[in-house]
Amino acid sequence: MTDSAQGFSAARRLLDLAEAVRADPGLPRDGLTALLARHGEQPVHLTAAAFTEEDADDLRAAARRMAEVLAEPDEDRAAEALNALFAQYATRPRLTRHDGHPWHLHVDRGDAAGWGEWFLASGALALAQLLTAHGRIAWGACAAAGCGRLFLAGGPGSARRYCAGTCATRERVAAHRRRKRAEAEAPGAGR
Repeated sequence: MTDSAQGFSAARRLLDLAEAVRADPGLPRDGLTALLARHGEQPVHLTAAAFTEEDADDLRAAARRMAEVLAEPDEDRAAEALNALFAQYATRPRLTRHDGHPWHLHVDRGDAAGWGEWFLASGALALAQLLTAHGRIAWGACAAAGCGRLFLAGGPGSARRYCAGTCATRERVAAHRRRKRAEAEAPGAGR
C-alpha cells in the first residue's frame, strides 16, 4: 500500500496531479512544482535545471493519461490499462528509501526515466495496489451531473460513485424531484 501512515500517498499525489491538469491543461511549471513539493518532492529535484519546461510538458501529458485510467469505470479495462502502462514504462520492482521517505517500491526506470515516465510507472503501481487491496476499482470520476471530479475511495464497502457527500446528496435530491414531477405529470395523477 502507499505510505499514508508516514504522510505520503502515491495515489493521492497521482489524483491531485491528474485533477490539477484536468482543471488547467496548461498548468504552469511553477504550479506543477508546487504540487509536487506538497507531496514530498525535494526542492533540489524541482529547480529549473532539474525540472525543465520539457519535463513539465511530459508530466502534464502523463497526468492526462492517468486521468483517463482514473475515470475508467470498468475494472477489467482499468486493469488492462495499468498492465499496458507497466509494460511500457515500468521495470522490475525494487525497494528504495530516499529523501526522508520510508522503504517503498519503485517500478520506474530510475534516473533514465523522465518525469512523465516516472509518473506513469509510479501511478500505475499506486492504482494496482489499490485495485488488489480492495478487489475492485477504488477510484473514479464523480457521477454527479456537472462534476466529474476524480476521487479515491477509501475503506471497505460498496464502490463510490461521487467525489463527496454534497454531490451524492445533490443527485439524490434531483432524482427525488424528477420522480415527484413525473408522478404529478402522469395520466390520472391528482384525481
